[in-house]
Amino acid sequence: MITFGADRPRRRPNLTPMIDVVFLLLVFFMIASRFGSEGALPLTESSGGGAYSGPPRLVEFGAEGFSLNGIAVSVDALAEALAPLMSGPEDVIVLRARDAADLQSLIAVMESLRAAGLTRLVLVE
Repeated sequence: MITFGADRPRRRPNLTPMIDVVFLLLVFFMIASRFGSEGALPLTESSGGGAYSGPPRLVEFGAEGFSLNGIAVSVDALAEALAPLMSGPEDVIVLRARDAADLQSLIAVMESLRAAGLTRLVLVE
């Protein structure tokens, strides 16, 4: 009879390198991700239309720029242009998007007006 030698014990796969790689990926994605929000615009929802009083305060924005009551104005000078039309910071300002308006324009207008202390902003279609 032919003898080939003693049977070798079967080797079990070593999982240590795979566990190390998974741990490194976990650490990488935890460091690379952001856990907080950088900024948020507070919005309130209104279901009914109330009576509007005072002079018109319509801010339109679109691809060609910003305008207040149809007169072109920069976003930085918007609060100053609104000052003569306002009796106080609680007055309503109507925001309307024109054709090809992007979300960044809306955010720029809202941040500019909120920085000036104007908080009652209404967005219409």
